This record gives sequence, C-alpha cells and structure tokens, in this order.
Amino acid sequence: MENAVATPGTANAAAGTPRLRRVLGRWDLVLLFVVAVFNLNVIPSIAANGGVTIWLWIISLLLFFWPQGIAVIELAHRYPGEGGVYLWAKEVFGDFHGFLSGWCYWTNNMMYVPTIMLYFVGVSVFILGPAHSGLADSKSFALTASLALLTILVALNIVGLGVGKWINNLGGFGTFIAGGLLITLGFVVWLRFGTSITAADFRIPANPRFVLNSFGVICFGLVGLELASVMGDEIENPRKTLPGAVAWGGILSGALYLGTTLTLLVAVSKDQISVLQGIVQAVSHMSTRVGIGWIIPPFALMLSLSIAGIGSAWLGGSARIPFVAGLDSYLPDWLGQIHPKYSTPYAALIVHAIVSLMLVVVNFSFTGTGVQETFQKLLSLAVVLQLIPFLYLFGALLRIASHSSFARGRYRRTTLIAAGLSGLLTTSLGIALAFFPAQQITSLLSYELWMFGGSLAFIALAAFFFFIYGRRKAARKLAPAAPAL
Repeated sequence: MENAVATPGTANAAAGTPRLRRVLGRWDLVLLFVVAVFNLNVIPSIAANGGVTIWLWIISLLLFFWPQGIAVIELAHRYPGEGGVYLWAKEVFGDFHGFLSGWCYWTNNMMYVPTIMLYFVGVSVFILGPAHSGLADSKSFALTASLALLTILVALNIVGLGVGKWINNLGGFGTFIAGGLLITLGFVVWLRFGTSITAADFRIPANPRFVLNSFGVICFGLVGLELASVMGDEIENPRKTLPGAVAWGGILSGALYLGTTLTLLVAVSKDQISVLQGIVQAVSHMSTRVGIGWIIPPFALMLSLSIAGIGSAWLGGSARIPFVAGLDSYLPDWLGQIHPKYSTPYAALIVHAIVSLMLVVVNFSFTGTGVQETFQKLLSLAVVLQLIPFLYLFGALLRIASHSSFARGRYRRTTLIAAGLSGLLTTSLGIALAFFPAQQITSLLSYELWMFGGSLAFIALAAFFFFIYGRRKAARKLAPAAPAL
C-alpha cells in the first residue's frame, strides 16, 4: 500500500506535475501533537461533571492513550506512507475496512471542526472585554465568525503545510502559554485563598448518568497521536522522527490535561462552568481575585490562537483521507487532485469546509437548539465516529501479534497484545458511553435520534461509496478496454 499511495505522486512528479512535499520536522510534529491532542475546548464540558473526571482522565491516559502511542509508532513503522488510519486498516483488514476507518476519521472531523469554530467564537469575544461575552450566544454572530475562521484556515492549508504548519505551531505555543497561565493562576489562588473542593467532589455521584458521557469525550480528547501519520508522505525522515515526537507530544499533552482540569475545578463551581467559555471564566475569576484582571483580553487572544491552531491541524490532517481515497477510486477522482502550484489536496480541503459549515447551519436552523447544546451534540457524534478507526487501530495490533509468522517491528509481541487489548476495550466503552446525554442536552429523544441516526447515516454512506460507487467506477474504467480484448 505504501507504493499504492506514493505511486500517484511519483507518477505526477515524472509527468512534471507537483507532488506532496516533506516539510514537517521533529519539533513541528511535537507542536502538532500538542495542539491536536491537548484540546482546551473539551475540558469545560468534562470538568462540568466534577472532580470524578480526574479519575477518568487517569484511567484513559493509562488504558487508552499509552496503547495509542504504541499503536501509532508500531503501525507507522510497518506501513509508512500517506493515509495513516486508512492505510493501516486497509493493509491489515482489507480494502473496505480501510475505507470505513478513513471515512469515519474524515467525517467525524466534519462535526469536530464546527465545534472548534463555535469554541473560537465563545472565547474570542473576550478579546473585546468581558462585557461582550454575550455575543457568543448569538447564532448570527456565531455563524459569521465561524465562516470567517474556516475560510482563513482553508486558504492557509491550501497554500501548503509549509505555511499552514506555522498556524499549527503558533497554536501549539498558544496552547502552552494558555495552559501554563491557567495552571499557574490556579496554583497562586490555591496558595493564597485555598479551595472549596473537598474529597467528596472526587467520588462517583449518586446519579452518574452525565459522568458516563464524559468518558467518551475524554477518550476523544486524547486522540491525535495518529494525525501526523495521516500526512506520512509529508514528514522528514518519518521512521526516525516520529517515535520521539509521539513520546514528547504524549507526555506534554497528558500533563496539561490533568493540570488544567484540576485548575478549572478549583476556580469555578462545576454547576457554573460553560462548555464554551469555561476556560476564560476560570481565568477571569482567578485573575480578578489576585488583582490582575487586565490579563483577560490577552489571555483570550492567546487561547484564540490555540483554537485556530487546533482547527488548522484537524482540518488539514483529516483532509488527507479523502485525498487518498480519491486516488484509490472509492471517492470521486477530483478529491485526489493536488493543487498545481501549492502541491496540496485543495479539493478535499474545500469539501470538508463546506460540509462542516452546512452542519452548523442545519443544527441552528432546523433543531432550534442553542449554541451550547449544538456544540455538545456535534461533539458527541464526533466522539463515536472518531473512535471507530481506533477499533481498527488496536485490532490491527492484536492481529499482527497473533500471526504465526510474527516478526518484531518496534515492539515485542507481548507489548502489542497488552496495548491492543487495553485500547480495544477502552475504545468500545468510550463509544457506548457517548450515547448517554451530557447535562447540556434538553431533549433526550432528539439527542438519541441524532446520535443513532447520524452514526448509521455516515456508515451507510461509507458502504454506498465503497460497494456501489467504487464498483460502478471500476466497471466504467474497464469498459473501454473490453472491445480491444
């Protein structure tokens, strides 16, 4: 498959047309991992369920995140090339499973990218000062600002990762600064004023229904180590560069998640945490207490840059999936086109942006939900679709390790089995628990219809493109050759 993915680029190069360029170095990858994995936008929706989520973070880091790092390093070593989760599932389980894995990875980001846009809106209004925070609840303002940011990110990613990666890097630095400032403020407030949190806040509540949804969101928040491998043909010396970048990106992201969740719980009561503005709420509350309220607008600016970097990373990375599927003829050929000047999959990027914007409009226009509920519904469906490729990811480890002709790659057989079993069980649990509604959901029926209907609809579309569109396309290609034969 490595040759299958690389061949179009090689052939194009020979024909005088551009191919994908290797522009991502080690520290580009570390910053990409931090900005992709450590997503501040999911922390408020998790922290809103109280201190018990700290235990869920620790469980997920041990049983999902660590196995994910092993899986990414092992599979990237065995099957390098553009495509990542698409390529790995295809090599291990066959064409349809590869397509389904890649399809879910791509389409989940059609839901996830809009949540990033909405989160950007909720945070960026604080740049104008806390008095303008109410703008975030305006649907017209949210749509306009989301469209503006999406247009900018698409344009920068079309120009190329050589330019687009600086948005990712800037977002990575913004993430470090925003997360570090949040944790530092929390530590200062704790030293000077103490905290109202008690041991009881870390116990499982009598009604754990809302907490259950958090586990799926936490697993979703910890994905991202596989993102660089989706752009495998754009990494400088990937076999040498990737393992160290995965290790550093994973350690930094895990530490930031635990620290910021604890800080948010210290600063704001869980009943008052907004899923869109919780981080800025915490900074506003703590900075006012220590007498540095002026820091809120610059913090909001830094956090906005972080969110833009997250959006750029996931938009640019996931668009490589339909690009490769277009080359394999399971999606329209034009999705596999490379821009003649910038050597980027521009068609896939544009389609991704259009569908993401349509999903936001549909949720606002036809469901009548508010901005925060729309955010939570999009996020929950994205969790389910995002975790399906990880069933293949961890299943691939078990299949490789159980093969009679097993040959060691980066890790021993026992390590692959342990990581595969742990990751597979945790991923399955995360998918199941995502169907439990979060506390922001007002209608259980509409939520379950959205979740079950959306999941089945996207999987049905994958089956259509693979079994019907792909076969018809293959038949059309063979038809001109029939008379000659």
